Amino acid sequence: MQDFIFVTGIVLKQSPSGEYDRRVTILTKECGKIVAFARGARRQGNKLAAATNSFAFGTFKLYQGRDAYTLADAEIKNYFENLMSDFEGAYYGMYFAEIADYYARENNDDRMLLGLLYQSLKALSAPSIPRPLVKVIYECKAIAVNGEFPGVPRDRELSASAVYALEYIANSGLEKLYTFTVTEEVLAELTSVAEEYCKKYLRRDFKSLEILKTLC
Repeated sequence: MQDFIFVTGIVLKQSPSGEYDRRVTILTKECGKIVAFARGARRQGNKLAAATNSFAFGTFKLYQGRDAYTLADAEIKNYFENLMSDFEGAYYGMYFAEIADYYARENNDDRMLLGLLYQSLKALSAPSIPRPLVKVIYECKAIAVNGEFPGVPRDRELSASAVYALEYIANSGLEKLYTFTVTEEVLAELTSVAEEYCKKYLRRDFKSLEILKTLC
Protein backbone atom coordinates (compact mmCIF):
# COMPACT_ATOMS: atom_id res chain seq x y z
CA MET A 1 0.00 0.00 0.00
CA GLN A 2 1.38 3.38 -1.06
CA ASP A 3 1.94 6.16 1.47
CA PHE A 4 0.73 9.32 -0.23
CA ILE A 5 1.76 12.87 0.51
CA PHE A 6 -0.11 16.02 -0.47
CA VAL A 7 1.67 19.21 -1.48
CA THR A 8 0.52 22.63 -2.66
CA GLY A 9 2.48 24.04 -5.56
CA ILE A 10 2.95 25.31 -9.09
CA VAL A 11 4.26 23.35 -12.07
CA LEU A 12 7.43 25.14 -13.18
CA LYS A 13 8.10 23.03 -16.25
CA GLN A 14 7.25 19.73 -17.87
CA SER A 15 8.85 17.51 -20.49
CA PRO A 16 8.10 14.19 -22.18
CA SER A 17 9.30 11.02 -20.51
CA GLY A 18 9.10 7.68 -22.23
CA GLU A 19 6.27 7.09 -24.68
CA TYR A 20 3.33 8.52 -22.74
CA ASP A 21 4.62 9.95 -19.45
CA ARG A 22 5.58 13.44 -18.33
CA ARG A 23 8.37 14.62 -16.05
CA VAL A 24 7.30 17.68 -14.09
CA THR A 25 9.14 20.07 -11.79
CA ILE A 26 6.88 21.47 -9.07
CA LEU A 27 7.65 24.28 -6.65
CA THR A 28 5.86 23.29 -3.45
CA LYS A 29 5.07 24.89 -0.12
CA GLU A 30 5.99 21.80 1.86
CA CYS A 31 9.04 20.31 0.11
CA GLY A 32 10.62 23.06 -1.96
CA LYS A 33 11.32 22.06 -5.57
CA ILE A 34 10.55 18.46 -6.46
CA VAL A 35 10.56 16.32 -9.59
CA ALA A 36 7.66 13.96 -10.24
CA PHE A 37 6.62 11.62 -13.02
CA ALA A 38 3.04 11.53 -14.25
CA ARG A 39 2.35 8.13 -15.78
CA GLY A 40 0.31 8.27 -18.98
CA ALA A 41 -0.15 12.05 -18.80
CA ARG A 42 0.47 12.42 -22.54
CA ARG A 43 -2.29 10.00 -23.45
CA GLN A 44 -5.40 11.67 -24.83
CA GLY A 45 -7.99 12.12 -22.10
CA ASN A 46 -5.65 11.26 -19.25
CA LYS A 47 -6.75 12.93 -16.00
CA LEU A 48 -3.24 14.24 -15.36
CA ALA A 49 -2.77 15.90 -18.75
CA ALA A 50 -3.97 19.37 -17.79
CA ALA A 51 -2.66 19.11 -14.23
CA THR A 52 0.91 18.74 -15.51
CA ASN A 53 0.90 21.81 -17.75
CA SER A 54 3.19 24.68 -16.83
CA PHE A 55 1.68 27.17 -14.33
CA ALA A 56 -0.91 24.69 -13.00
CA PHE A 57 -1.43 25.60 -9.33
CA GLY A 58 -3.13 23.39 -6.79
CA THR A 59 -2.78 20.34 -4.57
CA PHE A 60 -0.78 17.39 -5.84
CA LYS A 61 -1.09 13.83 -4.52
CA LEU A 62 2.24 12.01 -4.72
CA TYR A 63 4.07 8.96 -3.54
CA GLN A 64 7.83 8.86 -3.22
CA GLY A 65 10.01 6.39 -5.05
CA ARG A 66 13.70 5.77 -4.69
CA ASP A 67 14.78 8.60 -7.04
CA ALA A 68 11.68 10.69 -7.69
CA TYR A 69 8.03 11.21 -6.88
CA THR A 70 5.13 9.79 -8.85
CA LEU A 71 2.08 11.97 -9.34
CA ALA A 72 -1.08 10.04 -8.57
CA ASP A 73 -3.71 12.79 -8.69
CA ALA A 74 -4.14 16.57 -8.53
CA GLU A 75 -6.75 19.14 -7.67
CA ILE A 76 -5.92 22.25 -9.70
CA LYS A 77 -7.25 25.59 -8.49
CA ASN A 78 -5.81 27.80 -11.23
CA TYR A 79 -4.56 26.75 -14.65
CA PHE A 80 -3.73 30.31 -15.81
CA GLU A 81 -5.33 29.43 -19.15
CA ASN A 82 -5.24 33.05 -20.29
CA LEU A 83 -1.45 33.05 -20.09
CA MET A 84 -1.13 29.71 -21.85
CA SER A 85 -3.22 31.03 -24.74
CA ASP A 86 -1.27 34.32 -24.92
CA PHE A 87 2.11 33.90 -26.61
CA GLU A 88 3.75 36.89 -24.96
CA GLY A 89 2.14 36.22 -21.58
CA ALA A 90 3.27 32.59 -21.70
CA TYR A 91 6.89 33.60 -22.20
CA TYR A 92 6.74 36.09 -19.35
CA GLY A 93 5.39 33.28 -17.18
CA MET A 94 8.04 30.83 -18.36
CA TYR A 95 10.75 33.38 -17.57
CA PHE A 96 9.36 33.81 -14.06
CA ALA A 97 9.23 30.03 -13.65
CA GLU A 98 12.85 29.74 -14.81
CA ILE A 99 13.95 32.18 -12.11
CA ALA A 100 11.99 30.24 -9.50
CA ASP A 101 13.58 27.02 -10.76
CA TYR A 102 17.02 28.65 -10.47
CA TYR A 103 16.52 29.67 -6.84
CA ALA A 104 14.46 26.78 -5.46
CA ARG A 105 15.96 23.65 -3.93
CA GLU A 106 14.52 20.38 -2.69
CA ASN A 107 13.52 20.53 0.99
CA ASN A 108 14.07 24.30 1.10
CA ASP A 109 11.54 26.59 2.73
CA ASP A 110 10.44 28.18 -0.56
CA ARG A 111 7.03 29.40 0.56
CA MET A 112 7.88 33.05 -0.16
CA LEU A 113 9.16 32.18 -3.61
CA LEU A 114 6.03 30.14 -4.33
CA GLY A 115 3.81 33.00 -3.18
CA LEU A 116 5.78 35.47 -5.27
CA LEU A 117 5.46 33.34 -8.39
CA TYR A 118 1.72 32.86 -7.88
CA GLN A 119 1.06 36.57 -7.29
CA SER A 120 3.21 37.45 -10.29
CA LEU A 121 1.37 35.08 -12.63
CA LYS A 122 -1.88 36.68 -11.45
CA ALA A 123 -0.42 40.13 -12.14
CA LEU A 124 0.57 39.06 -15.66
CA SER A 125 -3.06 38.07 -16.20
CA ALA A 126 -4.40 41.47 -15.08
CA PRO A 127 -4.63 44.37 -17.56
CA SER A 128 -4.19 46.98 -14.83
CA ILE A 129 -0.40 46.76 -14.60
CA PRO A 130 2.03 46.77 -17.55
CA ARG A 131 3.88 43.50 -18.01
CA PRO A 132 7.32 45.15 -18.20
CA LEU A 133 6.65 46.55 -14.73
CA VAL A 134 5.51 43.13 -13.49
CA LYS A 135 8.80 41.74 -14.81
CA VAL A 136 10.90 44.35 -12.99
CA ILE A 137 9.01 43.83 -9.74
CA TYR A 138 9.32 40.05 -9.97
CA GLU A 139 13.05 40.16 -10.73
CA CYS A 140 13.86 42.52 -7.85
CA LYS A 141 11.58 40.75 -5.37
CA ALA A 142 12.96 37.32 -6.28
CA ILE A 143 16.46 38.58 -5.54
CA ALA A 144 15.19 40.08 -2.27
CA VAL A 145 13.42 36.85 -1.24
CA ASN A 146 16.72 35.04 -1.77
CA GLY A 147 18.42 37.53 0.56
CA GLU A 148 20.63 39.12 -2.09
CA PHE A 149 18.90 42.42 -2.85
CA PRO A 150 21.55 45.13 -2.29
CA GLY A 151 19.14 48.03 -1.91
CA VAL A 152 18.99 51.19 -3.98
CA PRO A 153 22.15 51.64 -6.06
CA ARG A 154 24.32 54.53 -4.91
CA ASP A 155 26.43 54.82 -8.04
CA ARG A 156 23.79 56.51 -10.19
CA GLU A 157 21.24 59.28 -10.06
CA LEU A 158 17.70 57.97 -9.66
CA SER A 159 14.48 59.91 -9.37
CA ALA A 160 12.73 59.99 -6.01
CA SER A 161 9.91 57.92 -7.53
CA ALA A 162 12.33 55.20 -8.67
CA VAL A 163 14.01 55.10 -5.25
CA TYR A 164 10.63 54.82 -3.54
CA ALA A 165 9.53 52.04 -5.92
CA LEU A 166 12.68 50.00 -5.32
CA GLU A 167 12.35 50.31 -1.56
CA TYR A 168 8.66 49.41 -1.77
CA ILE A 169 9.40 46.31 -3.86
CA ALA A 170 12.06 45.11 -1.44
CA ASN A 171 10.05 45.68 1.73
CA SER A 172 6.37 45.20 0.91
CA GLY A 173 4.34 42.05 1.50
CA LEU A 174 3.49 39.87 -1.48
CA GLU A 175 -0.21 40.73 -1.39
CA LYS A 176 0.59 44.44 -1.86
CA LEU A 177 3.40 44.02 -4.35
CA TYR A 178 1.42 44.70 -7.52
CA THR A 179 -0.65 47.66 -6.38
CA PHE A 180 1.15 50.52 -8.10
CA THR A 181 2.15 51.79 -11.51
CA VAL A 182 4.84 54.21 -12.62
CA THR A 183 5.53 56.57 -15.50
CA GLU A 184 7.45 55.41 -18.57
CA GLU A 185 10.48 57.38 -17.35
CA VAL A 186 10.48 55.69 -13.94
CA LEU A 187 9.91 52.29 -15.54
CA ALA A 188 13.01 52.85 -17.67
CA GLU A 189 15.03 53.60 -14.51
CA LEU A 190 13.70 50.51 -12.73
CA THR A 191 14.37 48.34 -15.77
CA SER A 192 17.98 49.49 -15.89
CA VAL A 193 18.49 48.70 -12.20
CA ALA A 194 16.78 45.30 -12.52
CA GLU A 195 18.92 44.36 -15.52
CA GLU A 196 22.07 45.25 -13.58
CA TYR A 197 21.00 43.24 -10.55
CA CYS A 198 19.91 40.23 -12.61
CA LYS A 199 23.28 40.20 -14.36
CA LYS A 200 25.05 40.26 -11.00
CA TYR A 201 22.90 37.88 -8.96
CA LEU A 202 21.21 35.58 -11.51
CA ARG A 203 24.36 34.09 -12.94
CA ARG A 204 22.91 32.24 -15.91
CA ASP A 205 21.14 32.80 -19.21
CA PHE A 206 17.39 32.21 -19.40
CA LYS A 207 16.11 30.82 -22.69
CA SER A 208 12.63 32.27 -22.26
CA LEU A 209 14.07 35.74 -21.66
CA GLU A 210 15.93 35.65 -24.97
CA ILE A 211 12.69 34.83 -26.77
CA LEU A 212 10.80 37.42 -24.73
CA LYS A 213 13.21 40.13 -25.87
CA THR A 214 12.25 39.43 -29.49
CA LEU A 215 8.54 39.85 -28.67
CA CYS A 216 8.60 43.09 -26.68
